[in-house]
Amino acid sequence: MTALYIATALSTGTGREGHVETSDGKVGLDLDVPKELGGSGAGTNPEQLVAMGYAACFSSALGATARRRKAALSAVEVTCEVSLHQADDGYALSFEITARLAGVAADEAQSLVAEAHTVCPYSRAFSHGAATQARAAV
Repeated sequence: MTALYIATALSTGTGREGHVETSDGKVGLDLDVPKELGGSGAGTNPEQLVAMGYAACFSSALGATARRRKAALSAVEVTCEVSLHQADDGYALSFEITARLAGVAADEAQSLVAEAHTVCPYSRAFSHGAATQARAAV
């Protein structure tokens, strides 16, 4: 599979307490443990970052789906809720996507959302397990 675009980010510190930034310098954020998990909550956290990326990607998939169907979308709001769970073997994430499509009938809106879910790269990655590789740089 040929990559159309590669985004690169660097995390320094301890992950939940540190800094993350993109290689092009456009986004840089301090990280901190959420208050709900005993931290100060002074910075953002990985779950919030995934929620923002997923919401934006899903919104884009909705737009592409609507264009393919020649359906007009005037105002779109996509909310992504990311939940962190304690699992027997570590931690797990779950996701809930809510899309509000102003002026679109409920059945058409649900159909657009269902189709967008099948083409959104985040949905596909989290539903089907994205190809993942981890390696140590020495």
